[in-house]
Amino acid sequence: MKVQKGFTLIELVVVIVILGILAATALPKFIDLAGDARGGVVRGVEASMRGANTMLYAKAAAKSQLGATGSVTTNGVTVALVYGYAQDAVELKKVLDLSPAADFTTAATGGSLTTDAGLIRHNGAPTPGVTCAVSYKAATSATVSAEYAADVSGC
Repeated sequence: MKVQKGFTLIELVVVIVILGILAATALPKFIDLAGDARGGVVRGVEASMRGANTMLYAKAAAKSQLGATGSVTTNGVTVALVYGYAQDAVELKKVLDLSPAADFTTAATGGSLTTDAGLIRHNGAPTPGVTCAVSYKAATSATVSAEYAADVSGC
């Protein structure tokens, strides 16, 4: 009589199911999709900042408010301007629709462009700070426009 050695089909299926469960629970620990998502949000905020500032500049130009100081009102909100662009990140955030608003903190100073740059940071980062944020520096003259820099290294 010949003795067969090997695994039964049920044993193989049980092992595959166990491996599937282990893989499903362990995979999120190796793939940080949340950090990538926060980085994408920060880049989106940078694009929104650029677009909103372009709108503010156009309104300021239409009202001859392109000097060293000025202001425009849009959607019932008055924004302080410097050479036609938002004065700082706090002013620029007034016209942004950041949702949910609790995910973002705005500071008039502390960005990575220079010490006088403002920033909008994402609060969901592992260590919220300037490394998951967009720095904003207002225009410094009529010929130098506003600057933006997204830092997603800490997202």
